[in-house]
Amino acid sequence: QRQLVESGGGLVQAGGSLRLSCAATGSIFAIGDMGWFRQGPGGLRDLVATVDSDGNTNYADSVKGRATISRDNAKNTVDLYLNSLKPEDTAVYYCNADMARDWTRRLYNYWGQGTQVTVSS
Repeated sequence: QRQLVESGGGLVQAGGSLRLSCAATGSIFAIGDMGWFRQGPGGLRDLVATVDSDGNTNYADSVKGRATISRDNAKNTVDLYLNSLKPEDTAVYYCNADMARDWTRRLYNYWGQGTQVTVSS
């Protein structure tokens, strides 16, 4: 069962924009931080942006001014908007969230399966 379901991505021209969406599914008692990470070809999985349950955001320097992360606590979703895309934004983008699945409300970290974003020059 997929805990985090991602959508969006695909092939985009440089200078364009995209929206990635992620929905947390299943039994959810609480969600802490949510965010997006990315992994380029042969690279590490790096932070793109995070948002906590109060809406406080954090962005990687590489996307500051070009990215907006937002979450809907009622729908258990988190979106990433990225504009002025560059070829170096090409990567697999992963949704990430700290979620509690039972009455203990203990948070565990979950990853989505990833969605490919390719930016053509």
